[in-house]
Amino acid sequence: MDFSNNIPIYIQVIDDIKMNIIKGNIGLGEKLPSGRDLAIQYKINPNTASRVYRELEMNEICFTKRGLGTYVTEDKNKIAEMKEDMFKNMTQDFIMGMKSLGFEKEDVINILKKEY
Repeated sequence: MDFSNNIPIYIQVIDDIKMNIIKGNIGLGEKLPSGRDLAIQYKINPNTASRVYRELEMNEICFTKRGLGTYVTEDKNKIAEMKEDMFKNMTQDFIMGMKSLGFEKEDVINILKKEY
């Protein structure tokens, strides 16, 4: 994974994990890699990997079973909420970018209709 310099690495890893959950590459209830394995997989510091899991747990996207590992939530509503949040963020970024380029709402709608 190539990291962007303007977004903290742990957030980029969290977003990648979330995207993989939404896409179904990581299933509900599936065991996630250990913190050490996550650090190796993403080529990040083990402390950063620990932070990733702490943040995911705080947002109820995963949970830890002591001595067994970290697992993705089985709550479909939580995943749907996460998907909607990601959609809103992507949409807001897109709209802000289009506005900064001088596009009006109607122009954006027409471009989307044409390209989609």
